[in-house]
Amino acid sequence: MFSTDTWLRIVCAIQVNAMLFGLGAVTVLSIPALADQAMILIPAVVVASFVLAPVIGSMIASRMRVRNWSRRGWREGDAISG
Repeated sequence: MFSTDTWLRIVCAIQVNAMLFGLGAVTVLSIPALADQAMILIPAVVVASFVLAPVIGSMIASRMRVRNWSRRGWREGDAISG
């Protein structure tokens, strides 16, 4: 079966995909100039969310494991965790 790291990446990618698609769809449909081109832009948003989600999900998932944090990392944080 899949390792824990792989499952974390899959779950994060699914959530990021939903967020990216929602953000893109709302943007396209709420701006009148973009809404006129919705037949082209909505499929582009779908493709972009599928392409970007695994990359962003992997970055987030790698920070979710305790073993990837040092003592200094816990004190300072990073761009994702604050």
